[in-house]
Amino acid sequence: MSNKDLNQYWKTNLKYLIILLSIWFTVSYGCGILFADALNGIKIGGFPLGFWFAQQGSIYVFVVLIFVYVNLMNKLDKKFDVDEK
Repeated sequence: MSNKDLNQYWKTNLKYLIILLSIWFTVSYGCGILFADALNGIKIGGFPLGFWFAQQGSIYVFVVLIFVYVNLMNKLDKKFDVDEK
């Protein structure tokens, strides 16, 4: 892989990481702490939604984001022909 391709690969990888970690931060910090009072008016299984995000939701979102990252990286690897064949 040329230096230009390598730089583009890592730029794209970092872009994915920043976007996905920003989503996780927004869900865990924003929904679990900042917007908890507004979300507590909604109940899930008898628990306020703000509490649910603080205790469970951010973990679930993080696991989903792991699968999204794997999928994005597999596509990126194929694009730059560095995938495992």
